[in-house]
Amino acid sequence: MGDDQVGSPAVRRPAVGCEIRRWRRTRGLTLAQVAERSRLNIGYLSQIENEKAVPSLDALVAIAAAVEVPPAWLLLDSAEPPRVVRAAERPRASVEGPTEATEVDGGSARDLRIIEVVVPPGHGTGLHAHAGDEHHVVLSGRWRMCQGEHTFELGPGDYLAWDPSVPHEVENVGDGPGRLLLVYPRHGRADRTASTEPGRPKST
Repeated sequence: MGDDQVGSPAVRRPAVGCEIRRWRRTRGLTLAQVAERSRLNIGYLSQIENEKAVPSLDALVAIAAAVEVPPAWLLLDSAEPPRVVRAAERPRASVEGPTEATEVDGGSARDLRIIEVVVPPGHGTGLHAHAGDEHHVVLSGRWRMCQGEHTFELGPGDYLAWDPSVPHEVENVGDGPGRLLLVYPRHGRADRTASTEPGRPKST
C-alpha cells in the first residue's frame, strides 16, 4: 500500500510563504535584498512567497536570518485572528449574594478562567479553600485578604497570589464597591468549604 490512506485527514502545511512576505515587508526589504542577504535565487524566493515552492530547512534558516526573525516564527500562522471579547458581551459568572461577576475571557481561554467581580462594601467570601493556584489583581477599592496568620490590605494595582488549598478569605473593606480580577485554572478547581467567589456578607 502507498503512504496515502483513504479517509486520512489532510495535513495543512504552514503558510511559510505568506509569513516570509509579511516579515520582508515589515522590515522594508525587497525580494532582491532578501536574495542578497540569504544568497538564494530571487526567482526561488518569489516561488516560496507565492507558495509554489517549499523551502528546505537550510533555505528557511537563511531567509529567517535575512528578515531578522527566529526561523520558528516563519512556521507560525498569523492568519488565525486573536480572540476578542467585548466588555458588553462578557457572560455572567455564577456567584452568591450581591456580587456582580463577569467572565473576562468569555470562556475562550483554554487554560485559564479570568473573572472580574464587583463587590459591595462589607461583603466577602468567608473562609474557604479549593484546588488550583489563584491570582488577584485589585482594580479598585480596598481589600483585606487573609490566609492563616497572614493578613494583607490591598489597593488599586496591587497583586496577590496564594496556594488556595490553604483556607483563606477575601473581603471588601472599602467605603464603596470594589473591583477585583481573579485568575485561576479553568479545570481542576473544586471548592471545599464555601463559595469561591467574593459575594457573601462578612460574618461578625
